[in-house]
Amino acid sequence: MVDSRLELNFLRLLSRCESVASEKRDASEWRLEKYVAALEEMLTALKRGSSKPTPEILNEYARKVEFLKGLLETEKLSSPTEKALANQFLAPGWTPTTAKERMPATKTVHLQTKARYTSEMRSELLGTRSCSDTDCEDLNLRKRKGMVGAAAAEKQSATELDAVLQHHHNLQEKLAEEMLSLARSLKSNTLAAQNVIKQDNQTLSNSLRMADQNLGKLKTESDRLEQHAKKSVNWLLWIMLIVVCFIFVSMILFIRIFPRLK
Repeated sequence: MVDSRLELNFLRLLSRCESVASEKRDASEWRLEKYVAALEEMLTALKRGSSKPTPEILNEYARKVEFLKGLLETEKLSSPTEKALANQFLAPGWTPTTAKERMPATKTVHLQTKARYTSEMRSELLGTRSCSDTDCEDLNLRKRKGMVGAAAAEKQSATELDAVLQHHHNLQEKLAEEMLSLARSLKSNTLAAQNVIKQDNQTLSNSLRMADQNLGKLKTESDRLEQHAKKSVNWLLWIMLIVVCFIFVSMILFIRIFPRLK
C-alpha cells in the first residue's frame, strides 16, 4: 500500500525504468541513466520523509535501484566476457513492482541480459561474427594471444592459489597447535584448582569435626561446673546453719552457767 505521493511517483518511475531496461537499446540511449539518477534522488527523499515506508520496503527499493545502476555499469563494459561476469554479480529485486507482474521485472531483465551476454560471448569465442580476411586474421591472432595469456594467467593463478592454500593450511596447523596447548594448560589448571578445592573441603571438614568435638566437650564441662557450683553452695549453706545453731546454743549455755550479777 502506497502511503505518499512521492512513493507513488517513485514506483511509477521505477516501473518505467524496468520497462526501458527490458528493451533492446542503442549505445546512445540516455533516458535510462537519467531515470535511475532521478530514482536515487527520490529514494533519498523517501528515506528522509516523515511518512516513509517500512525498512523492508525501503531495502527492496534500494535493491532494485542498485540493480539498475549495476546494469548500466555493465553495459558500459567493452568485452562480452566482462559483461557476462559482471551480470552474474547483479542482484535483482525479490518482489514485483506492480500488481500486474507475476515475476519481478528486475529478475526478468536480469535473465534477459544474462542470455544476451552469454550469446555475445559465445559468438565472440566461436568467431561467428562477419569480418574481412584481415580482420578475421587479427581476430584469430588476438584469440590465440588471449588463450596463451589466459593459460599463463591461469597457471599463475593456480600457483598463487596453492601458495594461499598452503599459507592457510600452515595457519590452521599453528592455530590447532595453539588451541591444543591452551586446552592442555586449561586442563592442568582445572586439575590444580580441583586439587586445591578438594584440600580446602577436607580442611573445612576437619575444622567442622573439631568444632563439634570442642562444642561437645565445652557442654560437658559446663554441666560439671554447674553441678559443682550447686554442690558448693549447698555445703556453704549447711555450714552457716551449723555455725548459727552452735552460736545460739553456746549463748544459752553461757547465760545458764553464768547468771546475771545482782
